[in-house]
Amino acid sequence: MIRLLVRNVSKTHRRTSPPAVRDASFELEDGHLLALVGESGSGKTTLLRLIAGLESPDTGTISVDGQTLSAPGSVTPPEQRGIGLVFQHHALFPHLTVAQNITFGLRHLPRIERRRLVEPLLELVNLPGFGRRYPHELSGGERQRIALARALAPNPRVLLLDEPFSSLDARLRHAIRDETRAILKERGATAVLVTHDTGDALSIADRIVVLKDGCVQQCGAPAEIYHAPANAEVASLFGICNFLPLTSLPHPDGARIHCQIGPPRPQQDPGFGLWVRPEDLELVRPAAGTTLTGTVSRVSFHGAYLEVELLCSQPGLEPFPVIIHHANSLPVSPGETWSVAPRPRRRPPV
Repeated sequence: MIRLLVRNVSKTHRRTSPPAVRDASFELEDGHLLALVGESGSGKTTLLRLIAGLESPDTGTISVDGQTLSAPGSVTPPEQRGIGLVFQHHALFPHLTVAQNITFGLRHLPRIERRRLVEPLLELVNLPGFGRRYPHELSGGERQRIALARALAPNPRVLLLDEPFSSLDARLRHAIRDETRAILKERGATAVLVTHDTGDALSIADRIVVLKDGCVQQCGAPAEIYHAPANAEVASLFGICNFLPLTSLPHPDGARIHCQIGPPRPQQDPGFGLWVRPEDLELVRPAAGTTLTGTVSRVSFHGAYLEVELLCSQPGLEPFPVIIHHANSLPVSPGETWSVAPRPRRRPPV
């Protein structure tokens, strides 16, 4: 069942400014997690505010469970939407206990019923017995989980998370990110996550919407977005992606892989070229059957692999770099000549 439906939504903040959101459309199924991803100024925060009802669209509609909540000239107030919001900096009330923070939005319920809700929610976020503590007694990760419990308390139809992990250090960020996904899945929540961190999006979301200049560039599953980017912007946003001005890339041993045929760069002929991730390539000794050879210009150590930059050339083209994640035992040094081949053990994403 489709829980959230965004159709042809546009929003301009000032008449003299370009639209912050342009004709955006996507849908989210019940119980799924969706990430809105893009660089600063891409329109993701504006889109989140439109879904929350904090702003009204110039064109288009936003619906939840088939009920239109936003349309030009008709906007349901935020408090009547059944939508929860987890803020970037938690926004817990420092003078209230954890239990009082969690039940703050439930004042319409009898006090005894509010109290009954607290402990199950604390157990859900792995903080049982924390009800009497105050926010200053909690770590950053614990405050994040309490903010999540508070947002889940009213059982919202859709939960919105605005850069929820940005204030956490890298090690804690990964742990809280995984915990958040597990909590949302256990609860069966339907959620929209806004983030500029592609790692967050790939690890937590069932679907990703990529935005640039207010426009939806691509919408799909994480594996689809990563392995089959719709254009150069999407490809580069999710890490290094090589553009190879080739129609095919065979392996000297005869191995074959499926490569995504990418859009051409302006200087190339239409339909000419492949987009390939560094981990989908390997270095091989130059031999008959290899079509791409170059000189090693840079080698950097990344623990599990060496990142090797190979400066390659093709007839009629300027030399171009190719990045390979080299993970085998063969030593590689700058100035050496190597060939590039597809990594045979990889399989196309399902």
